Amino acid sequence: MQIPLRNHIAAVLMLCGLMTSPVQAGEVSVAVASNFAATMERLAPLFQKESGHTLKLTPGASGKLYSQIKKGAAFDVFLSADEELPKRMMQEGTAVAGSRFIYATGRLVLWSAQDGFVDDKGLVLNRGNFNLLAIPNPVNSPYGVAAKETLAKLTMWNAMQRKLDKGDDVIETYRFAASERTELALVPLSQVMRDGKVSSGSWWLVPPEMHNPIRQSAVLLSGAKDPAAAKAFLVFLKSEKAQKVMRGFGYEFP
Repeated sequence: MQIPLRNHIAAVLMLCGLMTSPVQAGEVSVAVASNFAATMERLAPLFQKESGHTLKLTPGASGKLYSQIKKGAAFDVFLSADEELPKRMMQEGTAVAGSRFIYATGRLVLWSAQDGFVDDKGLVLNRGNFNLLAIPNPVNSPYGVAAKETLAKLTMWNAMQRKLDKGDDVIETYRFAASERTELALVPLSQVMRDGKVSSGSWWLVPPEMHNPIRQSAVLLSGAKDPAAAKAFLVFLKSEKAQKVMRGFGYEFP
């Protein structure tokens, strides 16, 4: 039986259409540590332009985001401010085994909204001529843990208790100092640096040996609705284009 030529043509055209149709764009839901939220706002349009996928960002303290994910919150990727939570999630089965990697190393800074208030060696902490020092709550924030370790290294943790003002996350902690509710804050460098510069206030970059390394880790979550789009984002996060943006916020790389 002979098949009409027009049927052959129709079949070929349909096949060509299937072969040339673009990959369907997806949406990646990202639970992102507060300290990395501003960086992600810069990275999101770059990723969308490159991949066609969009990002839905939910910032928060790493510990609180971890708890939400454990309770079933629908995220595809978790960008933590530490490496312990993503490791734990892989052990618990809420994250894909082998998907974790360190996407950046963070730095801690002592910052004041007042020009000249913080010296370049952080001796203002010793002088004690301030009423309040803001830090992220160490219960939920890896940067809060680093702040606690720094003060302990300076043998000030116990003596500083009455002066501590703990924020729920690094964004709130920064706002305490930015509004001058507190004279000082120990916050991520990324909260005060843009395009490689700290444009306001005074600051002291805490030496990395004062606390354990802040190795920020990413992980693919087991319940990801669009694993292909989520994996594309994680690949993008490792790219030189993404790292260039991160450097502008003060991040370093392992």
